[in-house]
Amino acid sequence: MLFAFGAASAAAGPANVILQPSPAPADENSHDIFSYETTYTFGSDFKESKLGHGDSLYNDFSYDHRFLITGKWYFRVGVEYDRYDFGGADNGLPDHLQTASAHLALEYVVKDFAGISIELDPGVYFQDNVTWDAFDIPAKAYVTFPLKKDKIFAVVALGGSIYQDPPVAPGGGIIWIFSDKLRLQGVFPRPALIYQPNDDWEFRITGELNYTSFRTDDVLTTERKLQLHNAVVQYSEDRAGVQIAYSGLKPFKLIAGAGVTVERDFDFFRANQSKRTDPAPYIRVVAEAKF
Repeated sequence: MLFAFGAASAAAGPANVILQPSPAPADENSHDIFSYETTYTFGSDFKESKLGHGDSLYNDFSYDHRFLITGKWYFRVGVEYDRYDFGGADNGLPDHLQTASAHLALEYVVKDFAGISIELDPGVYFQDNVTWDAFDIPAKAYVTFPLKKDKIFAVVALGGSIYQDPPVAPGGGIIWIFSDKLRLQGVFPRPALIYQPNDDWEFRITGELNYTSFRTDDVLTTERKLQLHNAVVQYSEDRAGVQIAYSGLKPFKLIAGAGVTVERDFDFFRANQSKRTDPAPYIRVVAEAKF
């Protein structure tokens, strides 16, 4: 649009001045977010000797798109498929668990960081057969606010689902920015100490608490006390390790990591049965893209 006006004076004739509107500020946030991860945990023994030993392979694919609402508020929509495959002893525990879900989130995003988020992940969480009672709606919400300007931030979070035990669990923690290169992201369920010497490289010491509930089929284990049909299992992998990330191939970010899966747990909490493994090393490769 063009706006023109004239000004006249006693000493000069009319003058026209053409003004142009200020350009809209550029959107600093990514709109498309892609991620692929594969993590392999090597074999280790179950704490119950009758169950033998086992390993796990985790694969996850997700894609999300952000729709700008107003200002820095976005509505994010996406899809995700993830799957655990288990090898080792033929002990009757599930040989795989999988998820196909959607992402529906309202977020306040600054420099690609969501400071406020409310997300629902409706979908089916199952072993082999997709049934009506394999449908779940995991939800998570968090808010970030400053304790010391540009230095220390607090994160308060909640998460839950229909088949989770307990149904609602707290999260959150502290983000402490020591310098432009070093920060503590002490936020559960994924705390990390992060060193970023430049824009291309990032090094982390990290921990993870991964919990997801699934609807199983027949679970007929080599232990007589664990014989279940259509049961819910809350499967978890708790890890500690290090990882390195390279972002020099814009818009891609490549990540490699390794460490220890401290425990893997098949928790049939409604039957008061929980089957855990000893620690085992893991390796991970991740590819992310934001554009």
